[in-house]
Amino acid sequence: MNEMMTWVPQFPYPGIFLLLVLGTLGLPFPEDAVLILTGFLAARGLIDKVPAFLIIYPTLLMTDFSLYWAGKKYGRKIAEHKRFRKLLSPGRLQKLEGQFRTWGALVIFFGRQLPGLRAQIFLVAGAVRCPRMKFFLADAASALITIVLIAGIGYTGAERLAIWKDTLSSIGPFLSLGLIAVLAIIVFFKHLKRGLR
Repeated sequence: MNEMMTWVPQFPYPGIFLLLVLGTLGLPFPEDAVLILTGFLAARGLIDKVPAFLIIYPTLLMTDFSLYWAGKKYGRKIAEHKRFRKLLSPGRLQKLEGQFRTWGALVIFFGRQLPGLRAQIFLVAGAVRCPRMKFFLADAASALITIVLIAGIGYTGAERLAIWKDTLSSIGPFLSLGLIAVLAIIVFFKHLKRGLR
């Protein structure tokens, strides 16, 4: 995994694509972490925002649709399938089916913002035979929000980090002098205390 993360800065665009796909396959590369990393790289000027978006957005839609397709292919048996059993229990399937009956595509739209439920919702959307276009439109609209919010966190965090770094580098010498002064005062008072005994 460490080798994979060092590979990303050298080939950022294919690296981002690969991490998003591998995360969907169950490897430890959560979508939100990859989006934060992308925002961070964009803020540092290591990647351009537009090409990054043109890779991220269709990749998210593709990986979401692959889960929807798996749900549609296996139907209710998805909860019993060995590949998806850990991801979606029979109880969770039943609960989400009820939510789909009540709220329809809104479950997809709002559920996409919930990292723990995201994949389960896509699988159930397929299992309950949500119409393909309805799924696509709800997911596409919600994915835009996800990208702006999560990649924005990485972007803003990198900018704040740069500001803190500049601030610390400008006041660094004063902090060092202040620390030396405090240590000198402590030593002085220790010697003074010994002399008074």
